[in-house]
Amino acid sequence: MCGVVGIIGCDSVNQSIYDALTVLQHRGQDAAGIVTIDDQNRFRLRKANGLVKDVFQEHHMQRLQGNLGIGHVRYPTAGSSSPLEAQPFYVNSPYGIALAHNGNLTNTDQLREALFEQGHRHVNTDSDSEVLLNILASELAQFPIYPLTAENIFDAVHNVHKIIKGAYACVAIIIGHGLIAFRDPFGIRPLVVGKREIKDPNKGTVKTEYMVASESVALDTLDFEFMRDVEPGEAIYITEEGELFSRQCVNNPQKYPCIFEYVYFARPDSLMNGISVYQSRILMGQKLGKKIAREWQDVDIDVVIPIPETSCDAALEIAHILKKPYRQGFVKNRYIGRTFIMPGQNARKQSVRRKLNANRIEFEGKNVLLVDDSIVRGTTSKEILDMVRAVGAKKVYLASAAPVVRYPNVYGIDMPVASELIAYHRTVDEIAQNIGADKLIFQDLHDLIEAVREQNPELEHFDCSVFDGNYITDGIDDNYLSSLNFKRNDSSKSQSIVDNF
Repeated sequence: MCGVVGIIGCDSVNQSIYDALTVLQHRGQDAAGIVTIDDQNRFRLRKANGLVKDVFQEHHMQRLQGNLGIGHVRYPTAGSSSPLEAQPFYVNSPYGIALAHNGNLTNTDQLREALFEQGHRHVNTDSDSEVLLNILASELAQFPIYPLTAENIFDAVHNVHKIIKGAYACVAIIIGHGLIAFRDPFGIRPLVVGKREIKDPNKGTVKTEYMVASESVALDTLDFEFMRDVEPGEAIYITEEGELFSRQCVNNPQKYPCIFEYVYFARPDSLMNGISVYQSRILMGQKLGKKIAREWQDVDIDVVIPIPETSCDAALEIAHILKKPYRQGFVKNRYIGRTFIMPGQNARKQSVRRKLNANRIEFEGKNVLLVDDSIVRGTTSKEILDMVRAVGAKKVYLASAAPVVRYPNVYGIDMPVASELIAYHRTVDEIAQNIGADKLIFQDLHDLIEAVREQNPELEHFDCSVFDGNYITDGIDDNYLSSLNFKRNDSSKSQSIVDNF
């Protein structure tokens, strides 16, 4: 999972992109990057491993001149944690194009081979994002005119859609042209667009600045007015002069947004696909609370405690329904990254105790219901339950606001290997025993879907592949999943990190 942002403004955009990336930091803590186009039509690029605040120092920001730019925060799915694979990427031909991408392509190997053999293009990293950039560049190079028209650019994106498969929300800038944003035909990964009116105090004229980002919270922070979501299959082109064009670039777009965005990844103050993430989590808690009340009538619960922070809203609703006290039983070290998106099992395991500490007074001698947003590998859950028992809890029950995660994700979430999931070949009771819970309950998938779509009943479908194993894009078969197993298990990632440093 990654975060992208693109801004075309009336003045220097470096600070605005930086600020937007800090707001999107929850989407990736492995690397960050910004590229701008200066007044001499040159790319100014800074990217490196680390958090936004560490990657960009004052002297870097001073070099990132220009009123047009894009930014990216990353955690690795395809590729590795090498700094070489930090984004944005750029190519010099045609014109000069830079791109940042959130998602994952599922036919990368075939595309890379075709790029070399047919397009004579060299891809220097293992990143699918660099492949995507070169595909876009190849399609734009088909038009022997300068400058490109909006229709030329839309035709190129249309061809890109026909070539690549998977999930992608992209922002790109083209020297001498402007900013492009486009989303995959199923809208799996989120992308929104907003605008801001700027008045020139000398001329008295009003100009419009535009911004595209992974989540609406980035628009809010910078006082951009939320316009709408970029539609599945749609492309938006904003010229250097500030003209906005848009076109649907696929014949049969369908909306299947990733439901895990609402469970875990997105910030609660974001609005995606007409749905408040915060409200959806409240409704998740209500649905799960009713299930607990219905199925656990004989379970003696003294207190409801969330495993911070994503589950707090759901836990509060569960406590209300069960008529039990709600307490904050964990103290969180906010300077540790999100454990789910840390590359490698050892890093995730070691970070849990540094990230959370149990407040003994809330656990000692009590039967505790812990609430988490989801249970993926089980590493965090086991460590937390061990911690809770160590401070004196009598019994520890665990409720997950998401259903059982049983299948690998191929669309940009780092849970690709089925054998590394805690639910792999295990029943719910076996999962509970493995992580040390006295009792365990999961949200039903139907209830999760209803909780999310209640605010937008017109949204009929979601990508729920990690829960039901149904992949909406073509080509996801046993051979593909076996290939992912080989490339992306934790041992392979660890070796990849060593090889790239």
